[in-house]
Amino acid sequence: MKFSFTIKTALLYLCNMDMEEQFKSLHEKLSKDLNWPQVYMFKFIVAASTQKIALVHSKFSDEAITQQKESSGGKYISITVKEVMLSADSVIEKYMEVSTIEGVIAL
Repeated sequence: MKFSFTIKTALLYLCNMDMEEQFKSLHEKLSKDLNWPQVYMFKFIVAASTQKIALVHSKFSDEAITQQKESSGGKYISITVKEVMLSADSVIEKYMEVSTIEGVIAL
């Protein structure tokens, strides 16, 4: 089954919740809408800092497929990571790991 909402819609919805509510809401949607295991796409925005970028990459396996795109002003980097995840719980755990990096915005 396909994911039933866009990243933009999810972001707007999640901006008005605290982190615990966001993870709970995302977990419910992932559990309901997707079959596991499957490739999951993570998106993050970080300051254009080699250290921050390396920290985000360090949270994923060597098998993960990553892409980076610099913002037009060069101040930020968008990082997209695709990795096989075993369950909705593993997705939430990964977001929690990355959320420990100061200044990272998860989309």
